[in-house]
Amino acid sequence: MKTLVPKEGELVKKWHLIDAEGQVLGRVAVEAARLIRGKHKPNFTPHMDCGDHVIIINAEKAVVTGKKMDQKKYYTHSGYFGGLSEATYREMLAKHPTRAMLVAVQGMLPHNRLGRKLAKHVRVYAGPDHHQEAQTPQPYVLSKKPQE
Repeated sequence: MKTLVPKEGELVKKWHLIDAEGQVLGRVAVEAARLIRGKHKPNFTPHMDCGDHVIIINAEKAVVTGKKMDQKKYYTHSGYFGGLSEATYREMLAKHPTRAMLVAVQGMLPHNRLGRKLAKHVRVYAGPDHHQEAQTPQPYVLSKKPQE
């Protein structure tokens, strides 16, 4: 029995639109990474880019559970000695409202050349407007909203 490996020309890429308003940050990131990677397709191939493109809107309105608003830390390093800086989730939202969602999605992709290529397939917007109307993205409905 032979294994079918799809060719680059045979793959059909769709555009998905995810609304993160009221959704948990990590659960949105999991679904986005799954769509970008292509794990929802029957012809998924781990070493190929067979996934779709994802647009996430209302990223600043995503929620985090527990005390993560003040306890979750994001670290960056400038490359110089003593160049480590940290910011909480609350500070990150105030300064860069889309970066927390982008970091969460990229952290769930492979950490290699393929992952760097796939990271370009996600677009994150703080508000409800986006610039990809020409691609006619299909709304992707997440399973359920969290209990409040």
